[in-house]
Amino acid sequence: MIAGLKPYHEEAAVTIYHGDCRQIVPMLGRFDLLLTDPPYGIGDKWTKGVMAGKRGTSVLWGKGETWDDETPPDWLIEQCVHAAQKSIVWGGNYYAMPPARGWLSWDKVQEYSGGDFEMAWTNLDTAPRVFRMSRIDAYQNKAETKKEHPTEKPLQLMSWCIGLAGDVQTILDPFAGSGTTGWAAKDLGKRAVLIEREERYCEIAARRLAQEVLAI
Repeated sequence: MIAGLKPYHEEAAVTIYHGDCRQIVPMLGRFDLLLTDPPYGIGDKWTKGVMAGKRGTSVLWGKGETWDDETPPDWLIEQCVHAAQKSIVWGGNYYAMPPARGWLSWDKVQEYSGGDFEMAWTNLDTAPRVFRMSRIDAYQNKAETKKEHPTEKPLQLMSWCIGLAGDVQTILDPFAGSGTTGWAAKDLGKRAVLIEREERYCEIAARRLAQEVLAI
């Protein structure tokens, strides 16, 4: 427990804070791994209105816009990276990140999507790696039968990321969404701290984490 900071949800493996990561991250100390998927700022650009009316609304980085209409500032991503020894940032190609060797890619094996693949910047000392799984396969015959956040990553993808990071025990996700990073960490016996500024997603994440640990 951090003085003056009350968790929204807390259990042995995962703590969720409801609030602004700009304020909370500096209070948390250092982690083994940053694993996160911040807003990319692309909004409805690629879906041509398909998601119109389905996105949540909140006040983001100084604007009263929808949740994915503006990227967080580069200094905030840098602050989050500095909070961990190792970092994996999905959508890192949208930010002014340092040169990197170990880029990751999620190949969606092309059913309909806004893009054929997504990229993650990392500071891992590894060759570029590709994870291949369609969204259909990710949610078929799994405990997760549907996405509960518009940009939710598959559980299998986030578990793969943790495995690539090697011997890590503590994980930070300051843009937690519906809590997939926390679920993956819990399944793998790690300890995770999640931060999410929209309360409805904190509630979804807490509910998902209250389920039994599942084999991946």
